[in-house]
Amino acid sequence: MSELLKKAQIYQEERADRVPNTQRPSFHVSSPIGWINDPNGWSVYQGEYHLFFQYHPYNTHWGPMHWGHMKTSDFIKWERMPVAMAPDMEYDKNGCFSGSAIEINGEHILMYTGVYEEEVNDKKEVYQVQCIAVGDGKEYRKIEHNPVITAKMLPEGCSFHDFRDPKIWMKDGIYYALIASKDKDNDGQVVIFKSKDLKKWDYVNSLDQSEQRYGAMWECPDLFELDGQDVLIASPQFMEAEGLEFHNGNGTMCIIGKVDTSNKLIRDKVHAIDYGLDYYAPQTLEATDGRRIMIGWMQSWDNYITPEEFEWSGIMSIPRVLNVKNNRLYQYPVIEIEAYRNNKFIKDMSIIAGESYIQLIKGREIDLILKINKAECSCFEIKLACGNGRFTTISYEPMKEIITFDRTYSGLRKDVQCIRKMKIDPFHEDMEIRILMDKYTIEMFVDGGKYAMSSLIYTDLDIDNIDFSTDGQVDLVIEKYDICV
Repeated sequence: MSELLKKAQIYQEERADRVPNTQRPSFHVSSPIGWINDPNGWSVYQGEYHLFFQYHPYNTHWGPMHWGHMKTSDFIKWERMPVAMAPDMEYDKNGCFSGSAIEINGEHILMYTGVYEEEVNDKKEVYQVQCIAVGDGKEYRKIEHNPVITAKMLPEGCSFHDFRDPKIWMKDGIYYALIASKDKDNDGQVVIFKSKDLKKWDYVNSLDQSEQRYGAMWECPDLFELDGQDVLIASPQFMEAEGLEFHNGNGTMCIIGKVDTSNKLIRDKVHAIDYGLDYYAPQTLEATDGRRIMIGWMQSWDNYITPEEFEWSGIMSIPRVLNVKNNRLYQYPVIEIEAYRNNKFIKDMSIIAGESYIQLIKGREIDLILKINKAECSCFEIKLACGNGRFTTISYEPMKEIITFDRTYSGLRKDVQCIRKMKIDPFHEDMEIRILMDKYTIEMFVDGGKYAMSSLIYTDLDIDNIDFSTDGQVDLVIEKYDICV
């Protein structure tokens, strides 16, 4: 074990337990100490689910990337593991960037991007290369053949600066890796490599490209088959807004189609994965029961709102089960969360203009399901973490077919993005809005997960009222549970 890795492991164990559990989310992965971002190595190993992540334990801001590590048996309770990797080799001395993992013959294989800098003609050049580490679920060693893929293996003109985030899988005895890249025209693309032994890799082709429309770099790509379709998910950088579908900056994207015999993705549908303020870099695994389960990083690169007094920064989303229906990716919280439901509240009622419902329900660790039967109004509002002049509003406008999330009055003291909107289907009976809240996280799923919206708030935890209001009448069934883990 290198001194850098040993230092990180000791630092984590000395500091992580100092963070009070009352401050942490209860059923979401959060940083043990310091900073985390992209989920990595989301995989099954020996019957348990392992999650690695980009990790800088020494600061609550991004820094030299390590791989942190947690595992779970039910997607809700998580066990902290030793730091898995540190930037301790020449080929990754500037960071162990994002990657993935698979189990092969009892070994846990990690594939990641190593980053290093060199002086070339008096200019500092950054190189990104793909590397392999092998372990037993707790300890990992980097293989001597690293780096196994370099930008020299790409077609002429492709970027060696932007070449990262490998997603590895095996099919018919061959290993494949899908990697984010930029082509000779500086256009975002995802490329495929293959190998028989994890050591010698060959370039296959470019699976799909941005075409100068969907951002300039597709980070953290993932490709899988689901419900008879091929699905590519990615996180484009430097996007330009398109209506309410895609927002500026870093976002998420799902492409549904079919991969043809030449390994090209023929698109049927392109849409955003999550419409909230804080969701990025999702990655999927196939669970032992066959479910496709996705987890993402709940934070925005451009809207850092972690409170200054926190010694940790970074939360992952609730793991979500995926399905494809009518050429659209649906996502819904894993059913395992239901085992932790307590204090059931259910009420069939009408919300009437001019009345307050703030004494009806409360909570900051809740599963709230609203089944709306009638919406004779122009706006229906749900206020969460409400009290002392603070609140976060979810507004549903049935005539405009828009849901708006607004954290302007959540207690923020930074000039950051607070409002985001998403377009949904026309109103129909039994329309469902499900809100899963874990102290600071608000994840909303509309109509069984056809639309998802994930955002953070850092309102004081003792502010936990929930209120409803409308300018007309809304008939609905309110079903609410406390989540106790």
